[in-house]
Amino acid sequence: MSAPLVDTIDAAVAEASERFSRARPRTKALHEEALAVMPGGNTRTVLFTAPFPIRIAHAEGAVIRDIDGHSYVDLLGEYSAGLYGHSHRRIKQAVAEALAGGINLGAHSEMEVRFAQIVAERFALDLVRFTNSGTEANMMALGAARAFTKRPRILGIKGGYHGGTLYFGGGGAAINAPYDVVLAPFNDIAWTRKLIAEHAASLAAVIIEPMLGSGGCLAADRDYLEMLRRETAARGILLIFDEVMTSRLAPGGLSATLGIAPDLKTLGKYIGGGMSFGAFGGRRDIMQQFDPTRPDFLPHAGTFNNNMLTMTAGFAALSEIFTPSACLELNRRGDGLRERLNDLFMRYQVRLKATGLGSLINLHPLAGEIRTPDDVGKSDPRLRQLLYLDLLEEGYYTAGRGYMALSLMVSDAHCESFCAAVERVVTRRRHLFSSP
Repeated sequence: MSAPLVDTIDAAVAEASERFSRARPRTKALHEEALAVMPGGNTRTVLFTAPFPIRIAHAEGAVIRDIDGHSYVDLLGEYSAGLYGHSHRRIKQAVAEALAGGINLGAHSEMEVRFAQIVAERFALDLVRFTNSGTEANMMALGAARAFTKRPRILGIKGGYHGGTLYFGGGGAAINAPYDVVLAPFNDIAWTRKLIAEHAASLAAVIIEPMLGSGGCLAADRDYLEMLRRETAARGILLIFDEVMTSRLAPGGLSATLGIAPDLKTLGKYIGGGMSFGAFGGRRDIMQQFDPTRPDFLPHAGTFNNNMLTMTAGFAALSEIFTPSACLELNRRGDGLRERLNDLFMRYQVRLKATGLGSLINLHPLAGEIRTPDDVGKSDPRLRQLLYLDLLEEGYYTAGRGYMALSLMVSDAHCESFCAAVERVVTRRRHLFSSP
């Protein structure tokens, strides 16, 4: 049923929230149970949305169903980790093969070698090591950089996100790992160059996402990245590209498309078939610090670094499913969706914009150019929540912040119907999204 017209943003959010709650009694009751054993009823902050998060009972292909029986087309794609959709036949087969042969062997295996070979070749890494998450991959890469350069400090980017202990939005977070970090403004060539020069003697590395993910799907300017490459190379500072998300945007990752080679790259879960996975790799001389035959080697532990579920599923995923041609097709679909959405917003003259590259998209209740996290911060959080709730009611699951990561199971038909749903929302809420 379509939502009635509501005059003010606050009233619209209140009415949409009440309708959401009324339609999900089981979800509401389970959230109240969760409050008794988890702070905020939550153990993964990004999944929390007001008035309470949905809870999924079943997922298959591109469709998820919550415990109250509502079905949604999943456009969130597990924040980019769920590239293969839900219950992909080949991934399920690979997991079954791993289960049959033993998951945690406490030893090396042939599959570990085969998987490392395909990852290194695909993403142009001299040497690679596996971790359990992008967070671990980034922390290990930063540790390698500090050991290699014998310098303590890191330069990060305001609005960047490199894992649960490396939040650079809003100036950082109290739970961050205790690195000595200098933060530079995103896409500001002059100021960032000045900070690099000022701190060069103590800087081990500059770490950046070639496109900010949680920062709003904002692509770094090519000139900005080229400046970082020149300045770091000239001053003996290592350049780290966090490609946990952006490696899916082109067959060899976004850095390959840009033609800019960092010293180290970090990768994330979709490469492991959606299992717990991360990786870091790059220049041979840096990565050889982890060679345990060296007398001064750097230790790198992790019980599940080479677990057979990830090694087997990851090899099948990269070699058979997310091939270069499949990668290009997925990102073509994402570019087309983003362009259609922006054409729609322009046609209706509403304060909405879709940013991103390829299969990674973010909807912002904003007008005009959006280039930096400061621009994103100007949006009205009430309009973000209203858009999220309205899209849920239309049968589409996105992040509360407007983020979407298309899976391989999202079809052109899904994109077509999503655009129609967005148009219905825009038509219904035009008076709210058009106001100054």
